[in-house]
Amino acid sequence: MRILHTMIRVGNLDRSIQFYTEVLGMQVLRRKDYPEGKFTLAFVGYGPEAEQTVIELTHNWDTDHYDLGDGFGHIALAVDDAAAACEEIRQRGGRVVREAGPMKHGTTVIAFVEDPDGYKIELIERK
Repeated sequence: MRILHTMIRVGNLDRSIQFYTEVLGMQVLRRKDYPEGKFTLAFVGYGPEAEQTVIELTHNWDTDHYDLGDGFGHIALAVDDAAAACEEIRQRGGRVVREAGPMKHGTTVIAFVEDPDGYKIELIERK
């Protein structure tokens, strides 16, 4: 077994795709409209779904925002240099909500950015 994808609901699919592709450097792997269900699915990631875990962006056509609740934590991405990744994300229009630095009660360097819908994305420095 392996994890295939994580699904998140987004209020504006084009805005979310722009963030995940232009700010975080992912690719749109596939996208399909479901007119009878009034929703669209878009899968984004860093490599083919057969080899990598990806993110499924679900857009329900009649919903422009969601309450995120307190059960979901974050998506984590490995980066070579968390501070440099924050700067690059900021320059691409992304929002850094926690600058790079050691995690609380530990030494691993992490940072957090936020997507357009408010989902947190953790950057974990892996040198």
